[in-house]
Amino acid sequence: MEKVNLGEKLRLFSDHWSPRIVAQLNGQHVKIAKLKGEFVWHRHEREDELFLVLEGRLTIRLRDRDVTLERGELLVVEKGVEHQPVAEEEVHVLLFEPVGTLNTGNVEDERTVRAPERV
Repeated sequence: MEKVNLGEKLRLFSDHWSPRIVAQLNGQHVKIAKLKGEFVWHRHEREDELFLVLEGRLTIRLRDRDVTLERGELLVVEKGVEHQPVAEEEVHVLLFEPVGTLNTGNVEDERTVRAPERV
């Protein structure tokens, strides 16, 4: 058991939309990521996905509304719900999702990360 300093871990990389694993518990990955711009519309058929904003502002577009998250706020996107994360400026997030969850859900493209790096 080792403590995790999220700020230190976030300083280890600069690329966007490429989550890194910082911990694992009960079949869940705790990931961090830097986001900027628009991500692909997607959904996760079997997994809920938690977004917690550590720094910045993140908008989660849903088909019927937008949800804007500020630092310290979180949103759980329930399984099966189509969504599109959007960050006008760089945002740092913590993600909590089952092991094996693809960042692009039901969509495969150049941003799909099959095996996230552990930092």
